[in-house]
Amino acid sequence: MQIALIFGAGGQDGHYLADLCGKQGIKSVSCSSSAGPWLQCNVADYGPVEDLVRTHQPAYIFHLAANSTTRHDVLFENHSAISTGTLNILESARLHAPRARIFLTGSGVQFKNRERPISERDEFEATSPYALARIHSIYAGRYYRALGLRVYAGYLFHHESPLRKPAHVSKMIAEAALRIANGSDEIIELGDLSVEKEWTFAGDIVEGIFTLINQDRVFEATIGSGKVYSIRNWLDACFALIKRDWRDHVNLHDAYAPEYRRLVCDPATMHKLGWQPTVGFDELARMMMGTAGART
Repeated sequence: MQIALIFGAGGQDGHYLADLCGKQGIKSVSCSSSAGPWLQCNVADYGPVEDLVRTHQPAYIFHLAANSTTRHDVLFENHSAISTGTLNILESARLHAPRARIFLTGSGVQFKNRERPISERDEFEATSPYALARIHSIYAGRYYRALGLRVYAGYLFHHESPLRKPAHVSKMIAEAALRIANGSDEIIELGDLSVEKEWTFAGDIVEGIFTLINQDRVFEATIGSGKVYSIRNWLDACFALIKRDWRDHVNLHDAYAPEYRRLVCDPATMHKLGWQPTVGFDELARMMMGTAGART
């Protein structure tokens, strides 16, 4: 049986990826530095990473580990998980699993954002420590690809699922709407509602990752729906499900300064590979709200 090593398995992507591997007959070995039902492994520590690669001889290695914040005060945490973690995985694979297909997670925020659709061919821009670490990771991947490893990079954009942590605005709004439907009189504190981004289902994204790494023509691609919606659109969708007007339950303030006005990908390359997302915006809202009839 083929084995997939998943580093950073504690997030939503790790969950859906392990599930997809199981459906494909691939045994997943899930690893995370956080507590949970997986192997404890800090991807920034070379010894344990090398041991896992040497022991399991994986056919697939997925590097999902990261702190998703772009704040400067997590500069070293991002560097350790993303940059150092990438080097540890790639060197371990070079030594012990040179035929493995290796996936590195990239991000839409590591590109120069001109508020138009971003493709894998666009230029990078280090606008935050997070973006800097992602850029370093991709260049490391390109170096090891030149050494003969099959290293893939998927640049991910905003994506969601019911497994999102409550701090994320999408989950926060969905959960607040549910409480309001059950009688809560709370007020949701939000900033600029006009910010536009993609709202793609995480399960679809990992299907795209799997599509990318199981072919040998394209090694880097932006993976997303290519469709943008605003935070206002998300409020509309969630509150429509409880038949309430969100304007009665939202307080707007200027304290939050968005990192971008619009962030969207050009998914043309993934479309050519045969991948398309299957869950639309309204269905995603139903999933996040736990509404009957939505896919899980």
